[in-house]
Amino acid sequence: MRLALYQPDQAGNVGTILRLAACLGVPVDIIEPCGFPWSDKALRRAGMDYAEIAQVTRHADWDAFAAARAGARIVLLTTKGATPLPKARFGAGDILLMGSESSGVSELVHAAAALRVRIPQAAGTRSLNIAVAAGIALAEAIRQTGGWPGDQGSISAA
Repeated sequence: MRLALYQPDQAGNVGTILRLAACLGVPVDIIEPCGFPWSDKALRRAGMDYAEIAQVTRHADWDAFAAARAGARIVLLTTKGATPLPKARFGAGDILLMGSESSGVSELVHAAAALRVRIPQAAGTRSLNIAVAAGIALAEAIRQTGGWPGDQGSISAA
């Protein structure tokens, strides 16, 4: 299982996702360009020292990512998804793809996804923060595939 971030805009969100991924042992793909310099202070602050141990692969663009991950199933998390998260079925080799905070993903990227999943929300709300959505979806995918690292009792919110 992997997380992929398509042209992320906000360094703080990326840092939070890198911390999440490091704690759960999930590699992250960053599909550039990013809307901030990779050395941004907000990325370091949100990621803390976890960002240094996260398994990160940066890709120059969508084509480079697609070539590197050919054959893997892409699961796009999107407010336009036809499949609600509780009905989605994940595989251990899936890549959970998150779009840019401000613009989502292009139609080309949307079409490349084998599964488009939405997280159900209360009426009148538009979307979740990308880092929160990544945590919710990744937890469900790991639950389904039995991919929790180590002893489940050791997971903490500290």
